[in-house]
Amino acid sequence: MALNTAPTKGNLMAAKNSLALSRQGFELMDKKRNILIREITGLIDNAREIQEQIDASYTKAYAALQRANIQLGIHNVETFAFNVPVEDSVEIRTRSVMGTEIPLVSYTPKQNTVVYAFSTTTEALDEAKAEFERVKDLTIQLSMIENSAYRLAYNIKKTQKRANALKNITIPRYEALTKSISDALEEKEREEFTRLKVIKHRMS
Repeated sequence: MALNTAPTKGNLMAAKNSLALSRQGFELMDKKRNILIREITGLIDNAREIQEQIDASYTKAYAALQRANIQLGIHNVETFAFNVPVEDSVEIRTRSVMGTEIPLVSYTPKQNTVVYAFSTTTEALDEAKAEFERVKDLTIQLSMIENSAYRLAYNIKKTQKRANALKNITIPRYEALTKSISDALEEKEREEFTRLKVIKHRMS
């Protein structure tokens, strides 16, 4: 509705309705933003914890791998590594948080995935294998969390822009329009009252 709208009661009602809708929209945008911020805060804390676990597992895994390379020889360890099956059971679904599609990553760990004979290997290789598998599990979790955080951050930014537009542009515009029409109508009523008073005085 333009700011130079004719000052009629119909336009005043329309301006008040638009103002009420704008205020309601701002409240909804603000609530949505707060919910998304709570969601992303929890994800960030979780991501930090998982990242620390990944770092610790990598440290153990590479230390064990180094021992295995020394005990068995790098060539033999590489041969065992080539026999590790490709992970193909990862599935991605989604859930919605206030309109934001959040990925849910799941996979089925392979059972009995030992690809070498225990008699020809050492404990260090077993330890390295276990730690790298743990890294894989944690990395899948972290990928889901980081992807979710990026999507939430993007939607928080979009929601904030809309809330700011309503708060700083749309709502003040309709407030000014409502006041302008109200003032014009009140002035008309005063003029009409004065005119009627004059006419009544002349008739008497």
